[in-house]
Amino acid sequence: MKDLFSVKGKVALVIGGSRGIGEMIANGYIQNGAKVYISSRKKAVCDELAKELSKHGECISLPFDLGTMEGVEGLAKAMTEREEKLDILVNNAGAAWASPIDEFSEQGWDKVMDLNVKSVFFLTQKLLPLLRKAASPESPARVINVASVNGINPPHIETYSYSASKSGCIMLTRHLAWKLVSESILVNCIAPGPFPTQMLGPLIQSMGDEILESTPMHRVGTPEDIAGVALFLSSRASNYTTGVTVPCDGGIAMLG
Repeated sequence: MKDLFSVKGKVALVIGGSRGIGEMIANGYIQNGAKVYISSRKKAVCDELAKELSKHGECISLPFDLGTMEGVEGLAKAMTEREEKLDILVNNAGAAWASPIDEFSEQGWDKVMDLNVKSVFFLTQKLLPLLRKAASPESPARVINVASVNGINPPHIETYSYSASKSGCIMLTRHLAWKLVSESILVNCIAPGPFPTQMLGPLIQSMGDEILESTPMHRVGTPEDIAGVALFLSSRASNYTTGVTVPCDGGIAMLG
């Protein structure tokens, strides 16, 4: 029982791992004994964080732009060249776009959908050989997709493609879980609420009081909050759990 939440010795790949929620999850894995690869679009940022996190364990930078199929295929190839198996894949890369409904552009739609939904599916597809090699009934491989509470409850800001993409990510999680459970690959989803990330930071600064007031716990999330859920979904503790979305949102999702 004491090792229920252990990820020691596992190999993890955290997409969007150079900042925000991805960084929080990567740090949680590293400090609990996993070997972690982080990937993001900006090489310098990714390299620098990997160097910093390596003070606490093993962290390797693999920067790729997952908004393109070339980036998806390049990352999968790079992982295959470095590892024989992959225990944990965290699909956390994300983009947002806000614009009034009468002005919302095709660019704002496609950019968000390509990164938030398309890349999740195709990166998982390309990494299936490594996930299959890691998977067994006693120790399943894990795919964790990071959606958003905005995929459960519509936001009050005009981020139409973002909320649609995160809702799509939740359904994609369920569909992948149904398909892959027979291969001992468990697919689950985390739906974060407000966290002090680069993406949400400006909104928290401009609407901080309103956000806190609308969050039942009256606070934003901490690194320990999101890392704790990720550790649960990556460890023996969740061997009987697949196809679910776990809100990590201070209670926002329950408001409907």
